[in-house]
Amino acid sequence: MFTGIIETLGSLERLTPSSGDVRLHVNAAGMDLSDTRLGDSIAVNGVCLTVTDLAADGFAADVSRESLDVTTLGHLGPGDRVNLERALALGDRLGGHMVSGHVDGVGEVVTMEPDARSTRVRFRAPAALARYIAAKGSITIDGTSLTVNRVDGAEFEVNIIPHTWSLTRFAVYTVGSPVNLEVDLIARYLERLMLGDRAAEPGARAADLSEAWLAEQGFPNQSGPRD
Repeated sequence: MFTGIIETLGSLERLTPSSGDVRLHVNAAGMDLSDTRLGDSIAVNGVCLTVTDLAADGFAADVSRESLDVTTLGHLGPGDRVNLERALALGDRLGGHMVSGHVDGVGEVVTMEPDARSTRVRFRAPAALARYIAAKGSITIDGTSLTVNRVDGAEFEVNIIPHTWSLTRFAVYTVGSPVNLEVDLIARYLERLMLGDRAAEPGARAADLSEAWLAEQGFPNQSGPRD
């Protein structure tokens, strides 16, 4: 687990193809790796990866075909900056929110505009993720924990303060830049819980829920007349 508070910006040294997937080599000179061991987890642009090799100024990790297909890691090139965060340790401060490092999909930057000393950035999420994104809820963008300010369909906005701007990849974004998105864990589990016994049925989706079914499960009817 992670918090979404980026520790440092690293840079990609190289991607080495290996039997259909790749090994990723990261320069992490700004991160204290003194207590990092082989097998530990480090989030790279929000993707939880297992350390397979350590050097004085960085580490290597294997990236599976699945991770390459559903994240932006395969599009990185040598020298590209990456957000880095080591796994959360028991007793650490939880400054962001609970982040799993399991990317749900790839979004893109729609607009970037100055907003006083901050920068207001609008993103477009895949349509299938839109239902999990709520105003004042949490979202993880390339591993950075952020609060959603506004939602409009599959698009949403966040404000980036100068401190976050200087310590993360936001400074390299342009309109159209792809980003890794992880929605709030609570939203995903709540959807499954609402399915109740139907969760075990193949193909069951929250979108199939009806008011009648919700009433059968004991949820109050919110559409009827009020006193």
